[in-house]
Amino acid sequence: MSLKDQISDDIKTAMKARDKVRLETVRSIKKVILERETTVRAKGQEGLTADQELEILVQQAKQRRDSVEQYQQAGRDDLAEKEAAELTIIESYLPAQLSDEEISAVIAEVVAQVGASSPKDMGKVMGPAMQQLKGKADGKKVQELVKAALMS
Repeated sequence: MSLKDQISDDIKTAMKARDKVRLETVRSIKKVILERETTVRAKGQEGLTADQELEILVQQAKQRRDSVEQYQQAGRDDLAEKEAAELTIIESYLPAQLSDEEISAVIAEVVAQVGASSPKDMGKVMGPAMQQLKGKADGKKVQELVKAALMS
């Protein structure tokens, strides 16, 4: 089942359950999927690939994380809670997130492959690391762990 089909089913379920937050969140995901499909069809592609669907979810989750952070800094806990609830729903569609140890193991492998030895080599490490960790780890967390790995 594609993400789009799963989202459509979840919209129906949320409507029946009268779950307003889930319904709004899932509808917003579907909106982005439909917009992206329109874009790729114009380029001759049939539909979205699994990687493109994952990219949409990662983008939506990152957007919610940033919003939570900004609302908390502004003292708007009510809005931060709403965004956090939406983030939880979006994360339910993402693959399981890796632990810091698992992320560090991937980073160590990439560092060894590219021969990185100093913080100057961060760019060499981040690209391949993010390719391997796509959807499985937050970019900020990966960046922190790459910095730590290259500092030692």
